[in-house]
Amino acid sequence: MKSQSESYKEAGVDITSGYRAVELMKEHVAKTMVFGNTAPVGGFGGLFQPDLTGMEEPVLVSGTDGVGTKLKLAFLQDRHDTVGIDCVAMCVNDILCVGAKPLFFLDYIACGKNVPEKIADIVKGVADGCVQSECSLIGGETAEMPGFYPEDEYDLAGFAVGIVDKKKVIDRNSVKEGDVIIGIASSGIHSNGYSLVRKVFDVENQDLTVKPEELGGKTLGEVLLTPTKIYVKPMLALFKEIQPHGVMHITGGGFYENIPRGLPEGFSAKISKDSLEVPAVFKMLMEKGGIPERDMFNTYNMGTGMTVVVDEKDADRAIEIINGAGEKAKAIGRIVKGGEGVIITGLDE
Repeated sequence: MKSQSESYKEAGVDITSGYRAVELMKEHVAKTMVFGNTAPVGGFGGLFQPDLTGMEEPVLVSGTDGVGTKLKLAFLQDRHDTVGIDCVAMCVNDILCVGAKPLFFLDYIACGKNVPEKIADIVKGVADGCVQSECSLIGGETAEMPGFYPEDEYDLAGFAVGIVDKKKVIDRNSVKEGDVIIGIASSGIHSNGYSLVRKVFDVENQDLTVKPEELGGKTLGEVLLTPTKIYVKPMLALFKEIQPHGVMHITGGGFYENIPRGLPEGFSAKISKDSLEVPAVFKMLMEKGGIPERDMFNTYNMGTGMTVVVDEKDADRAIEIINGAGEKAKAIGRIVKGGEGVIITGLDE
């Protein structure tokens, strides 16, 4: 007999809904179990047995993040099966920056009311992100918190653990003058700067089903909810052949905060604005909000979700590998001595 508590239910927490949600999510979780030896979902801890074959000094790497106020777009459109991809992406893309391969992921969902079908939709997105990342979803937590969250809202966060052989850890101190900076295209706004997005587009009062001409037939709601690009497959393919000098995930803070994190002191990334392909949604946001171009590059990825720094002799092959894995990469600049971390030429100040 399943446990149940009428008293707890009267207080706003229906534990039987939790059991139902777990049952519904199991099919989604199961498709991630091919990436490692794991235990069934539902225990007190998630188990994972890593394959250490060929590794001399295995190092574990972890990353944690959430989806942020992009979730408001999911609430407004009552679509919950993609934000889990964002959650996974924000974590695994970070651990790629040290050269690690993602192993497993855990999520945390806090909600005002546990609607099993909605929770299962959220977990479906998480599982989809894990499949894209070639990692296992080995556990998570759903917390029903009436009175703390509105009934139709939730928060979503998670963390990933990856592994890298110590000798393959990406060392920013290997960056040198003349290295080539490769930019990999983003899928759009990703999961950063949505407080500004929501303000500029006034999403709570906007018809999100409109199809602005600039967006090529897509609705504004679709474009704003587009999941964050997951770069695991192209980056793992790259790591097999080339040791990058730096890898930087362009998240909140845009170019100006994230690129310097992968550079040694005394060096800057000199990037040509003309080499970048900026999606229409960023141009709409900048024009509608009257946002200075520099602020855009200091908040958003502007169409480049990941940058890779490689030796000049490896640049063409690196681009070939990434493009061969289905992504869109090109050289966007070089490393120079001095400066303040990032120099974008042709930028309107």
